[in-house]
Amino acid sequence: MAQPMQLGFQDAASPVMEELLRFHDHTLMIVFLISTLVLYLITATVSTKLTNKYILDSQLLEVVWTILPAVVLVLIAFPSLHILYHTEKLGIPYVMVKATGYQWYWSYDYMDYELLAFDSRMVNTEDLTPGMLRLLEVDNRMVMPQNLLTRVFVSATDVLHSWAVPSLGIKMDAVPGRLNLVDFSTSRPGVFYGQCSEICGANHSFMPIVIESVPKILFEDWASETKDLS
Repeated sequence: MAQPMQLGFQDAASPVMEELLRFHDHTLMIVFLISTLVLYLITATVSTKLTNKYILDSQLLEVVWTILPAVVLVLIAFPSLHILYHTEKLGIPYVMVKATGYQWYWSYDYMDYELLAFDSRMVNTEDLTPGMLRLLEVDNRMVMPQNLLTRVFVSATDVLHSWAVPSLGIKMDAVPGRLNLVDFSTSRPGVFYGQCSEICGANHSFMPIVIESVPKILFEDWASETKDLS
């Protein structure tokens, strides 16, 4: 999760987010190089009175500054398309979950397990225990198996919501009457926090998302115990 005064991204917890961080660093380096070159040219232009006659009318220079931006765009486009392919690629999921947004909480239905469904609501400040995070903790976490593909169908019943978990590189709109899906997996165990990222009313700030990634054996044990409680 994000830390106080943090300026960068959260630590990646999924293969897609790791690729996104690499692409961000790659693109940012290109931006730094372009900015440095442009700043140098501006400084050199305004600080000297000398004029180079070969620059005033140079076809070679025009060819270079036409081709160079195209090369830069290609260097950005190929990694971007690679990540887009992996983001949209559909595999065979180990578990499928339907996440439904309400005003103002989330409901999870594990479609592969009978009678495994529950609501996930924010824990009020007065009910927090030591170690819980204010405005981020929920009474029922969404549990998923580590390193196994999870498919989440996202929808809503009232207004627009958005199911977003930054450390997993997930942001999917929840639209009433429409079923969107997102595939992802976690690369390490842990608890990952997110929030609704679409302004959905008065309590928009109070519908957090908590995903707990555990080994497969622990996930199956949790699923059995939760079904028994239901």
